[in-house]
Amino acid sequence: MAQPDNARIAQVFDAMADRYDSQIGVVERRLLGRPRQWAVEQARGRVLDIAVGTGLNLPLYGPDVTEVLGVDLSEGMLRLARRRIEEYGLDHCAVVRGDVQSLSVPDTSVDTVLSTLTFCTIPDPESAAREAMRVLVPGGKVVLAEHGPSTSRAVTAAMRVLEPVSIRFGADHLTRDPVVYLQRAGFVIDEVRRTGFAGVGIRVVAHSPS
Repeated sequence: MAQPDNARIAQVFDAMADRYDSQIGVVERRLLGRPRQWAVEQARGRVLDIAVGTGLNLPLYGPDVTEVLGVDLSEGMLRLARRRIEEYGLDHCAVVRGDVQSLSVPDTSVDTVLSTLTFCTIPDPESAAREAMRVLVPGGKVVLAEHGPSTSRAVTAAMRVLEPVSIRFGADHLTRDPVVYLQRAGFVIDEVRRTGFAGVGIRVVAHSPS
């Protein structure tokens, strides 16, 4: 099935913005083992949070993070992220509309690139991985908390049956493995862990060559 383009992805997430937090919260708790909390704990320094969505990550960043820039296609999601920044007084955080496949971020200006449940939706995840490489300082870290094919063949088969529907209505590739895109972009993979129900959660830490 054809990959939705940026315009379609923005439309999908604009439509779901007001209910996104409650829906994704159920998925994270029941299927993925709370990946968001793990991911932000890995972040250090200047952080680029790709496909930041409603900003659920933003209040979770600790004192080792000096500033955060979040990028997302959906104005509906960003509206809620900006509200969250204001409510929590997150002066070190900002969000902008943009395409993670072609970032308006200077080269070698970021210490950590963080992605939570993002690579499943990006039209060209390899381009996004190459952009992450470009903006990171030498030795900079990329942290992914994603979902992908299960460690169970039966569960993966079921996911593949559901995938055309999830792509059409949610722009969500259920069985996309994000690790391969980091490898193609030249990242050094430090850690890959499978978590959650039937191993559908994928947690990755990698770094750019020094």
